[in-house]
Amino acid sequence: MEIILREEIEKLGHVGSIVKVSDGYARNFLLPQGKAVVATESNKKIVEQQRQAHLRREAKVIGDAQELAKLMAAVTITIHQRSGEEDTLFGSVTAQDIVTALEKQGYHIDRKKVHLDEPIKKLGEYKVAVRLHREVSIEIPVNVLKEAE
Repeated sequence: MEIILREEIEKLGHVGSIVKVSDGYARNFLLPQGKAVVATESNKKIVEQQRQAHLRREAKVIGDAQELAKLMAAVTITIHQRSGEEDTLFGSVTAQDIVTALEKQGYHIDRKKVHLDEPIKKLGEYKVAVRLHREVSIEIPVNVLKEAE
């Protein structure tokens, strides 16, 4: 059965793609959940219009993310934490701490967009990736300094 995808499905295709799948997969899963429509001529025209609108929206979102990345290129975050011997922190610096520091500088970023492999547990300088869009990411320098007592 030929269907037109209405959303991106891993290992099958992107929005607006015409794919051939088994009848059972289409009837029992894709069609009832609204993930696809049957590939008729009228549906092809409708989905093509939706795909064009989706591409225009996506281009605008990517452009906005690139503009934000240019603005954030000069950002440096400094976080003061209490630390013990050998520059080990009491606690750690997490993605939420970085988001809070960014908000103080006027940037509102979702915590999920800040990618730390693991929380920062020592004093020093680090590069933290912020993924503004799946195609746009930027590395921000984060300085973790000893808190004055």
